[in-house]
Parts: sequence; structure tokens; C-alpha cells
Amino acid sequence: MVLAGGLYALGFPPVHAVVVLPVAFCLLALAIDQAAGWKEAARRGFMFAMGLYTVGLYWLMYAILLRADDFWWLVPLASPGCAVILAPLSALSAALSRLVPRGTGRLVVLAALWTLTDMARVYVFSGFPWNPPGSVWAFPGLAGDVMLQPAAWIGVDGLTLLTCLLSLAPLYGRTGRLACAGVLAIWVACGALRMASIHDTYGHNPEVVLVQGNVPETEKISRDSDVAVFRRYLDLTHAGVQAGLREADGRPVVFAWPESAFPGLLLEDDIARPMIMRAGQGAAAGVIGTLRWLEDKHWRNSMVALLPDGEPAPPYDKAHLVPFGEYQPAFLPFHVVPGDGLTPGPGVQTWHLPGVASVGPLICYEVIFSGQVVDPHDRPAWLLNSTNDAWYGNSAGPRQHLAAVRIRAVEEGLPVARAANTGISAIFDGRGHELARLGWDRQGVLVHALPDALPGTFFGHYGRLVPLFLVGVTGLAGLFWRRSGHKEGSGIPL
Repeated sequence: MVLAGGLYALGFPPVHAVVVLPVAFCLLALAIDQAAGWKEAARRGFMFAMGLYTVGLYWLMYAILLRADDFWWLVPLASPGCAVILAPLSALSAALSRLVPRGTGRLVVLAALWTLTDMARVYVFSGFPWNPPGSVWAFPGLAGDVMLQPAAWIGVDGLTLLTCLLSLAPLYGRTGRLACAGVLAIWVACGALRMASIHDTYGHNPEVVLVQGNVPETEKISRDSDVAVFRRYLDLTHAGVQAGLREADGRPVVFAWPESAFPGLLLEDDIARPMIMRAGQGAAAGVIGTLRWLEDKHWRNSMVALLPDGEPAPPYDKAHLVPFGEYQPAFLPFHVVPGDGLTPGPGVQTWHLPGVASVGPLICYEVIFSGQVVDPHDRPAWLLNSTNDAWYGNSAGPRQHLAAVRIRAVEEGLPVARAANTGISAIFDGRGHELARLGWDRQGVLVHALPDALPGTFFGHYGRLVPLFLVGVTGLAGLFWRRSGHKEGSGIPL
């Protein structure tokens, strides 16, 4: 089961080996059928999830390696440790599905329960909904654009449900397999139709300049080159804003530095703020990632919008903190978070900056939370995600993070600009189509016009209630399958 779970993880970005999903998930379903009872099924579901999360989150070890002098012994335990925490949810779905009579109904219930417990990961610590199965469809290019479009109606969790149902197709029998083929055909047709029927327009949103300083995390930690890093960002900002002004065609120019890019406390530095805006002269605003120290003696991870005169607008504070990285879970018997960790902010908000279309700021990890990236009472015209993925090296982690950004664009119908320290900085339109990118481990600026927002999406209006409703209907259908006398197909013997 561990190997089957590890095989399933190959479906996630950047590998996108979707063909392995039916093999891995069908092995899990067969193992549940062959289990002596629900307890044995739970154990098998747990082991499957151990393989899934251990392989899927292997890149966490890179963050530990940066502090290897103190935590070298944690390197091989990083992803298995997270797997141990997350796997009980998968064990629960396996155990409950085992209580359903054997056959197609059980398979359908398993898909619904797997989706439900995957959705429940938002409640583990501060939430850890990384790599939902629906994200496997975030292929590069047009193929991914088409496959992701239904997220505008059902969200990534709805895609997870469809993915689980389709992955079990070999076990359904002839009728079930034909139904799955029909669902897949409709999926592709709807995605292609939406892509073809929506065209980007420009005029309301700004020309964005994303500054990618490419500062190694070891350099940020040592603080030995803070002045040089600051000068680098000033030089890049000046060059990027001048390029943006040339291309803006009357649109305001906004530049953005990545998460914690400023090597100090920006709100307390009355000299640095005017220097930044002089470097970005002509820009309507500059958004800078920085830490800030509160009067109650707590640190916050913040984004600060600077106006042309260098004065700051009210800051945005990161609300979803990274467990084990930004805050210390109380149950952990040893200390891994530097200092006392960070304090979360109040939650999503919309900035209304003078002369700039309203923007929703998101810091790093926050963008992975489906249905929780936009203020429902004040929908912005675009989203700005600042991040620092340097912690995780040139691994799958930054690519998986980028896939989450792309899916949020589709779900909300909003263009997203992403400024990343070491990459990948990118711009997506409201269909999740990539307009520009600055790759990994590159220093430079990404200058591009941001298209206008699309009309509010069905998912954007109703949020995760949509996939939750679909899960409920699917689960009831699976339970009803046997009771209503449906004949099982002639699929693989169970």
C-alpha cells in the first residue's frame, strides 16, 4: 500500500503522470475489499496515505537542510512526519467505505469520502490542503487550461471528486466505464468551450512589475549582505518600472517585491521607504514583503503598499501560517520554529489604493486555500501573491505552489500576479492561462499588463459549498446503488 500511495503522488505537478492514478487508486480499492473488516481497511488506507504524502512532500527536507547544524536528524523525517499527521484522514475514508456493501456502490462512496477527508485538511493545524488530487490536471499549456476550467464552477475539490471517480473506472464494469468516458468528454468539451468563449480585455488593471531578487535563503538567514540585497532590489525596481512605464499605455504601474524581501522592518525605516519609491519613480504604488514588529511584542509576516511619496498604506498581515515553519504546534516536544514564531493576521482583505484597481493581497502559503482567497463582501479586481519558495530548493514544491496559484485564478475568475524571491514569478489571467513567467533561480523583473477581471464565477459566489454538495450527492448515490437493485458491471473481479 505504501508503494501504491507513492505511485499516486507521481500524478502531482511537475510530473503529471495522471495515467498512474487508476492503477494506484484501484489497488487501494481492491485492498479495502480484501480487508477482513473496517479496522484492516483503515490500516491499509493509512499506509496508502503514508506513501502518498511521503513522496508528494519530499521537498520539505530542503527547508530542514538549511538548518542542518541543529536539525540534521529531522531531514529523513520531514515528509514522513507530515504524512503521519495527515494519513488518519485517509484511513477514516477507507474504514467508512468498507462498511458499505461490496461493489460499485462502495467504490462511489470511497471516491466521495476520499474527497471529503481531503477537504478536511484545511482544519489540520492552521490548515494543510497542499496537493489536492484535483491539482493533477494543472498540466503546462493549453491542455491544463482546458482541464482546469470546471474549477470555475466546482472548485479544485470538485475536480478531486471527479478525479477519484474516474480513477476507479477500471473497476466499474462496462456501463460504469462508458459513463466515465462520457464524463471525461463533457469535461474536456466544457473546458474547451469556456477557453474559447472568454477573451482577455485590458484597461482597468495595472501594468505590473514583479521583482525577482533571487536571494538564496542562506544569504537571507545570515544577514551578511542586507545592504547589497537592498541595492539589488532598488536597481531591479528602477529598471522594471521604467520598462513598465514605456509599455503601460496609460495604465498605472505597480511593482511588487516578494515575501520578506525587504531586509529589515520597513514600517520603522523612514529612510528606506522614500528610497524605494524614488527607485520606482512613476509607479502608482509599490508592494513590499516585510516583517513587522507589533506593540504587543509579536512578529507578523506582512505586505506593505507604498504610495508615491513613500508613505505606507495600512499593511496586510499573513493569516494562514505555515505549521512548523511560522508557528510551533503545541504538541511538538522540541522547538523548531525560529524565535517565538509569527502571529496570524485577521484574514483576507481588499486594498483600495489611489489610482489602482482594487487588489487582494496574499502571502505565500495562503494561496493554497481554495475558497478563502477573496473577501466575499469586497471582490478585488486582481490578486497579488508574494512568496519565498527559496526554502524548498529547485524541487517539486515551488511547482506545486505555482499550480495552486493558477487554480485560484480559475476558481475566482481573477488575474493573479505572483512575485517570488527565487522564482517562479508568473502572471495568470482569470482563466488560469499563463501570460508570462520568470523561471527558477533567475534574477530579474517580469513586466506585463494585467488583464481585467472576469465576471464572478459560480464557485467564487458559493465557495466550497459546491463541492461539499457534490460529495453529499455522490455519497448518497453510492449508498443507494445497492439498495435500488443496480446490477454490478462486469469489471475487474473484486
